[in-house]
Amino acid sequence: MKFSPLKTPCVLMLISLSFLPAAEAQNPVSQASQLSQEVTTLRKQGNQGLQVFLKTYANQLNNPNVRIALDALCQQRDCYASRLYWYTDLEQAKAAAQASGKPILSLRLLGKLDQDLSCANSRFFRVALYPNAEISKLLQDRFILHWQSVRPVPKVTIDFGDGRKLERTITGNSIHYILDASGRPLDAIPGLYSPKAFLRQLQQAEVAAKEYRQLAGVNRDRFLQKYHSDRLQAIQTQWTNDLSKLGISSPPRLTASPSNTTQPTATVAGSLAVSKMIVERPLLRNIQPNSPDTLAKVTDEEAWNKLGQLYLADAKLDQNSIALIKAKRFQSAKTPTDNLSKLVNKFETAMAIDTVRNEYMLHSQIHQWFMTNNQTSNITILNEKVYSQLFLTPNSDPWLGLSPDDTYNAIDNDGIR
Repeated sequence: MKFSPLKTPCVLMLISLSFLPAAEAQNPVSQASQLSQEVTTLRKQGNQGLQVFLKTYANQLNNPNVRIALDALCQQRDCYASRLYWYTDLEQAKAAAQASGKPILSLRLLGKLDQDLSCANSRFFRVALYPNAEISKLLQDRFILHWQSVRPVPKVTIDFGDGRKLERTITGNSIHYILDASGRPLDAIPGLYSPKAFLRQLQQAEVAAKEYRQLAGVNRDRFLQKYHSDRLQAIQTQWTNDLSKLGISSPPRLTASPSNTTQPTATVAGSLAVSKMIVERPLLRNIQPNSPDTLAKVTDEEAWNKLGQLYLADAKLDQNSIALIKAKRFQSAKTPTDNLSKLVNKFETAMAIDTVRNEYMLHSQIHQWFMTNNQTSNITILNEKVYSQLFLTPNSDPWLGLSPDDTYNAIDNDGIR
């Protein structure tokens, strides 16, 4: 597919100015229609179309209609904070990567990135990672962005009977893949990482992608094997050093991730992501029977908490992310904003723990797969493997662990409708 970028700055300026008066003069309904037409045109122009929109409406980004249009243009919720353009068609992303020489960062998630209630980790990406000034710039300049929904995200609405309702999502995880221009996976970043750790992962992957692109044939396979072998060794060394800081000598070597069961429960799958589990645990605890040994099977929580403390500095949110959290959480004038710092600190702590767990438990396993070329050359097959064996939410279970076979609910047909 060929793209038709705008030819000159002058043309770009003319298009920008031609949109502005019409949109400002119209009422909200007609403005929304006008914006929708503009989005349809600019979306076809990729990131350049996004830049035209941002320049045209630079002083109107607080306008709800403009934000809705911007989300549709970017295909990402809260795009006013991140200003990132996402492809939702992998073939178009590959064409853009081939034309630009950039690698692809492909996000796989439950739900959709442009909807408020996508899976928890993807929502955290939109708050903690994509708006981050350093990360946003790196993604804009160095990567072609793409996302694809793995399956719908389970949603729960709790009706309190007095007009109040609480909406949440349950279970599901997300992963970023680094792909070359042909769509071949080069690496993956599983789950939520802290901002500085995510930035380091992106930088390492970009360097690897450049080296990979300069090779051909069997040399590419050899390069990937050595790259992942080196990365796994670096993780093992860091693991040893971290546990040594906690006074743990002769630490066990990192092994495969928690073993998959025939039908893992949502509680087991959810326990792999601390930040997400903080949101979902109260719901899962009431939906499913207690499983006291679940977390023990994953690892020792106290040790992970201590490891996370070593990396709190990496988890600090920048002002862009904090501003977005404030805007989303404290919308009501009755909500005390003095709780913002406490909320941010708690979230940062959870992210730090998530980072070490994801790197040591999940990323180490992915490196092992790449070292042996274990179903890693095809993104579809690799993603199936990740969701089944790492995230413990296989496609073979349509209920994502929320309806285990060995649990009796005393509800007709187990409540399945």
